[in-house]
Amino acid sequence: MTGATAKQRRVWDKSASSYDRQIALVERVWFGDGRSWLGRRARGRVLEVALGTGLNLAHYAPDVTITGIELSPEMLAIARRRAADLGRAADLREGDAEHLPFGDGSFDTVVCAYALCSIPDPRAAIAEMARVLVPGGILLLVDHIGSSVDPLRGAQWLFERVTIPLAGEHFTRRQIHLVEAAGLVVEETERLKAGTVERILARKP
Repeated sequence: MTGATAKQRRVWDKSASSYDRQIALVERVWFGDGRSWLGRRARGRVLEVALGTGLNLAHYAPDVTITGIELSPEMLAIARRRAADLGRAADLREGDAEHLPFGDGSFDTVVCAYALCSIPDPRAAIAEMARVLVPGGILLLVDHIGSSVDPLRGAQWLFERVTIPLAGEHFTRRQIHLVEAAGLVVEETERLKAGTVERILARKP
């Protein structure tokens, strides 16, 4: 594990107990129905990368098989409790998005929500997501990105001067180019909230 990854684990362990409360307003006002958007499109054997406290678990269809990877043990413990409360069978494991512990072509769908903004090497993480997909499998991403409105993007850049060193949180990243570089074909994309939130559905050829 790199130093940057270890730092991220400490950050998320520290915030795990208050995370759901802290993000509740952001979910309603900024992220909207992003989690249900993911859930409606996931199919078959699903891997969720960086599942956090398991907020997506309630949105998956009953017939999908869920595996989840989370770097933070504290976050993972909350996700496991949430799965149990929902009566949702899920294989939830501690792991690193940049080094997924699965063989090539293990999943029909890979999901990552609001996490690539803080994963130290998003290029490596997306390459790993592509690797574990079956041919024809889909990658579903939702994340906050750099705005398409220049003044707002400038404000995001200034905000990053604090959030990157403090918590490894980026606001001007955009993942679509990394998805294409990993050899996936983008079939659906949508930018919302002045271009600050992007949803991507990409398929492995």
